[in-house]
Formats: sequence, structure tokens, C-alpha cells
Amino acid sequence: MNLVPQFGFFELVMVAIVALVVVGPKELPRLMRMAGKMFAQARRMAAEFTSAFDQMARESEMEEMRKEIAALKDNNPLADAKREVDAAMRPVENMVRAEAGELRDAVTKPVGPVPDPNAPAADKPASDKTDPEPAQTGGKAP
Repeated sequence: MNLVPQFGFFELVMVAIVALVVVGPKELPRLMRMAGKMFAQARRMAAEFTSAFDQMARESEMEEMRKEIAALKDNNPLADAKREVDAAMRPVENMVRAEAGELRDAVTKPVGPVPDPNAPAADKPASDKTDPEPAQTGGKAP
């Protein structure tokens, strides 16, 4: 159903002739300006009404979307499954951490006294070298 009146060329010519006869040729331009201002104001008001209506529709849609998102977060089967898997894996993770701590302690624990690198070496033999050349006496070999 179309509520906008349908004006053809003939109807517009008839309105212009009636306005010219009723108002007169001197006042017709001022009447047309006033009519143009009134139509412009009516368009602005209609645009404001439409934009306000659209804004309310968007806000109601946003509120519905927020509710849907909250419902999806609450009833998320993937999140429930992840929580169950995490709960099942927690004892295994604790056991692995305990074993890793024991291994770390065993590796970092010193076995015996640590030798001081600055201390003189008392337990080393003085010299293991053998003299490769025999001592020469008087120029003759024995």
C-alpha cells in the first residue's frame, strides 16, 4: 500500500495554474520559497524520526545479541569439556612436576666435596717425566 500521493505532469500544471490565479504573479515566488522551507523542515523531521527509530531498533538488537552471547558463554559445551579434561589431567601434571623436581634435585645435589681450584695439588706426583737425554760426562758415552 502506497501512502504517497501520485502526481503526474497534468496534476502539477493544474496546481501551478490555481496557485498563479489565487496568489498572483507577485506573491508566487515568496509562496514557493515558504513551501520549499516547509517541505525541507518536514523532511528533516521525518529523517530524525527515522534515525531515532533505527537507533532504537539497533539498541534492541544489540541487547538481544548480548543476551545470546551470554547464553552461549554459559552453555558452551567446549568450555565444559575443557574444564573436565583439565580436571582429569591435574593429577598427572602434579605427578610429573614432582618427578621433575626429584630429578632436578638429584642432578644438582653434589656427590662429594668440591675441590678448590686454587688449592695446591698435594696428591699429584711431582713429575712423571723421564729424562730423555742421559747426562754427559766428559764427552764420552758410558
